[in-house]
Amino acid sequence: MGTTVVLVLASDLSSLRRPIIGAPMAGGPSTPELVAAVTNAGGLGFLAGGYKSPDHLAQQISATRTLTGGPVGVNLFVVSADDADGKELEAYRQELQVEADRHGVELGRPRWDDDAWEGKLDVVRAAKPEMVSFTFGCPAAAILRDLDELGILTAVTVTDAAEARTAAGNGAQVLVVQGPGAGGHRATFDPAAEPGTHPLTELLATIRTMTDLPLIAGGGISTRHLATEILGAGAAAVHVGTALLLADEAGTTPAHRSALRDPQFTETSVTRAFTGRPARSLRNRFMDDHPTTAHAYPHIHHMTSPLRAAAAVRNDVQALHLWAGTGYRHIRQGSAADIVAALTP
Repeated sequence: MGTTVVLVLASDLSSLRRPIIGAPMAGGPSTPELVAAVTNAGGLGFLAGGYKSPDHLAQQISATRTLTGGPVGVNLFVVSADDADGKELEAYRQELQVEADRHGVELGRPRWDDDAWEGKLDVVRAAKPEMVSFTFGCPAAAILRDLDELGILTAVTVTDAAEARTAAGNGAQVLVVQGPGAGGHRATFDPAAEPGTHPLTELLATIRTMTDLPLIAGGGISTRHLATEILGAGAAAVHVGTALLLADEAGTTPAHRSALRDPQFTETSVTRAFTGRPARSLRNRFMDDHPTTAHAYPHIHHMTSPLRAAAAVRNDVQALHLWAGTGYRHIRQGSAADIVAALTP
C-alpha cells in the first residue's frame, strides 16, 4: 500500500481508507513522524498542541506536512478558569516536598494559564490543518464557525450526554466520544467532576439518539475485535492512543515504554495526583502515596513537572505519570502502519 493519500477529508470521515484516528498524546508521544505514519497508513494522525508554544506547534505542523500528503489533525486544550483553593494547594505542596527531596529538585510554582490559547488558534487559522479537535471544554460558537469558514473540520471531545449537547449546540462538526477506559487525561469539561463510568458502547448509543453528527469513539481500544465492536455501535472511526505508545515513530519516553511491558504493573487507575485533572495511568507508588489531591489544573501540573522530569531521567517508573488505557496489555511494538493495519476491521 502506498504512502501517499488524498488530501481531502470528508466531513463524515468516509474518505479515510482506515477508520482509525491516532489520538493526540501531549507530552511527547505524538511526534510528526507518528502523525504522518498514521495518516499514510490510511487513518488520520493528530498532533497534540497541549503544552507546546505556538511557534513549536507551527513547526510541528510544518514538519508533519513534509512527511505526508494526507490530512493532518491538531488538538488544542480548552483550559477553563479554575479558582484553585490556595490552602489545598499549599497542603499538597508540603506533601510533595518529600518527593522533591528524593529527586533533588524544587517543586514548580502552581499557577493557572490558558495554554497559549489565542496564539495556538492563530497557528491553526494560518496552517489550516484538515481537522482541529478540542479537549477539556468546548470553544465558543464563534470560534467553531470561524474555523469552519476556513475549511477546517472541527471536533469536540465529550464524555457524557450533556457535553455532547453543548458541543453540538455550539456548532462542532464531529464529536469525539471518550469512554472511561481511555488513557491519559479525562476530557471532561468540569475537572472537579468525578469521571463517568458508563461503558463506551452505552455512551455512544445515548449520544447517537441526540445527534446525527459523525462520532469518533475511543477509550481502551487496542484490538481489532474492540475496534469492530465500536464501529458496529455507530462510530464513524475509532480513536486510539495507548495502542500507539509503543510504535516505532512515537516519542514515548524509554521509561514509559519499559513500564508498559513490565509485569509489575497489573492495572490502571484514575488519579489527579500528577496534574490535578483526572487521568488514567498505570498504577504506581506515586498514585498510591498521593490518593487525594485538589482538582486544580494546571496548577498541580506545573507543581509536579520538575518531579516528573527528574523521574523520567532516573527511569523511576514509580514516580512517573504512565498514561495508559485499560487495553494496554494488548498493545504491540512495531511500525505505526502495522499497528493501524492490525486494528482495522
